[in-house]
Amino acid sequence: MVELLERGAVMEKRGRDDLQTKDQYIEVWEDLVSIKDLFLSIVITALITMLGYFLAPAEEPLPLFFGLTGAIIGFTISSFIFKPKRTIEIKDGDNDGD
Repeated sequence: MVELLERGAVMEKRGRDDLQTKDQYIEVWEDLVSIKDLFLSIVITALITMLGYFLAPAEEPLPLFFGLTGAIIGFTISSFIFKPKRTIEIKDGDNDGD
C-alpha cells in the first residue's frame, strides 16, 4: 500500500530547517506546488528560452529550434533544482480486493 502524505498541515522543505504550511502551496492539476518554486521555474525557463531565441542565427527556422532547445534546457535545469516536496510511505499490508 502506498500512501501519499502531501496534504498534511505541515510540510518540511527539503534542505532547509524552516517549515512551510500548506497555505504556501497552490493546487495545479491535482498536485500541490510551492508558489515560489513555480515562479522561479517559470522565470528560469523563460529566460533560457529567450536567450536561445535571440542568440540564434537570423536564418528562418533556427530561432524556433534554438528557442525550443532553450525551453527544454530550462525545464531540465528546473527539474534538478526543485525536487518534489511530497513524502511517500510504503506500508506492508493486504490489498483490499485488488
